[in-house]
Amino acid sequence: MKKLKEWAKLLKKKTAQVFVALHSKQTPLLAKIFAMLTILYALSPIDLIPDFIPVLGLLDDLIIIPILILITVSLIPKPLWNSFEEEASMIWASGTPKKWVYAIPVLILWTGLATWLIYTLIRLP
Repeated sequence: MKKLKEWAKLLKKKTAQVFVALHSKQTPLLAKIFAMLTILYALSPIDLIPDFIPVLGLLDDLIIIPILILITVSLIPKPLWNSFEEEASMIWASGTPKKWVYAIPVLILWTGLATWLIYTLIRLP
């Protein structure tokens, strides 16, 4: 159980580093794209497998987010990635970030997709 808590802390730290990388001008474009996917998936209230499904619902978060982080990290030069560590630690220094503004694009995306889906289903004969 202790290792799981340590792993969760590391995942939280790496997610913050990905967030910092997303906003850095030095981050390569492909890495920024994967960083954006990572942050959007982490913030998204909708998962590939819903969280209410026992075990599987949480496993997708424990598998997909680390894979996205791994891909993002592999696309960023190591010295640059290491430079994001200190700035990322400052994000969590005062507790949970209060910037809900970053959830707005996720909500707009899912609202748009839901609207399109409903519209498409209504138009079916």
